[in-house]
Amino acid sequence: MYSLEQLKIFVAVSENGSFSATARKLKRAQSGISQSISNLEISLDKQLFDRSSNTPSLSDDGKALLPVAKSLLLQQRQFDQKVAALSQQQEHELIIGIEESLSYGPIFSKIKKFAEQFPMTNLEVVTASTYDIEEYVRNGDVHIGLIYSKGEIQNDVDFGTLGYNKFITVAAASHPLADLQEINDQVLRAYRQLVLRTYHGKELWFSHAISTQIWYASNHHLLLELAEQGIGWTMLPEDLALDSLAQGKVILLDVTYEPYGWMNTIDYIVSRRSQQGPALQGLIKLLKQAF
Repeated sequence: MYSLEQLKIFVAVSENGSFSATARKLKRAQSGISQSISNLEISLDKQLFDRSSNTPSLSDDGKALLPVAKSLLLQQRQFDQKVAALSQQQEHELIIGIEESLSYGPIFSKIKKFAEQFPMTNLEVVTASTYDIEEYVRNGDVHIGLIYSKGEIQNDVDFGTLGYNKFITVAAASHPLADLQEINDQVLRAYRQLVLRTYHGKELWFSHAISTQIWYASNHHLLLELAEQGIGWTMLPEDLALDSLAQGKVILLDVTYEPYGWMNTIDYIVSRRSQQGPALQGLIKLLKQAF
């Protein structure tokens, strides 16, 4: 019967090109490498390498069996990682809910790091509005949520600050507001406003409706699309609007009461129904680095 060690040597020889190179790489005697391959060939009753030249090459049978051998070794490595993860009490699965306007590059670069650090923890990513994410976390449907802070003490979840996001007021270049040098709240009220509102009728506290004419959308990407069409003015995360600003699809409005935009805190909240194991703690650490 063949062994996993023999399969490892078989794969190593195919990758290194010779028995001698494999022996150097594995720091073993060349005779031991040759004998291991010979024993594997006997167990399988198949010739894996053509030895007719100075450099062994895979036979047809060897080429057919190599990907299967690699697959078996990968499964063994995953099995060992899972055993180690269970020994360290790493979570089998985590669900992260992200405020939809925050779902961009820096966060996902850290999620990639998480995959490298905790390869045996399955991760599910959910995007929704801040209010929906809060509800998911409180119900225990999501383990950790990224939301816009209300500036209030959270009594029923654990929480912490990650960073800040800047909101700006924009409209299409063709919009009448684009021609005004100074814009106050009275001027804004005279034009249609595009406002984020959840299915349950909740609005973000810093971008709520003030105009007499209002269109609602359930996420910031829709607000941007509507603004680009000249339908109204809106407040958006600056990061989300950068490409449209650069292309001239929307312009930054000179709002007198918010000359530098609105800075809002980004928090993470964690369900107290969930065990805060090493994977969750590692994810929080990485998310802090994203901001």
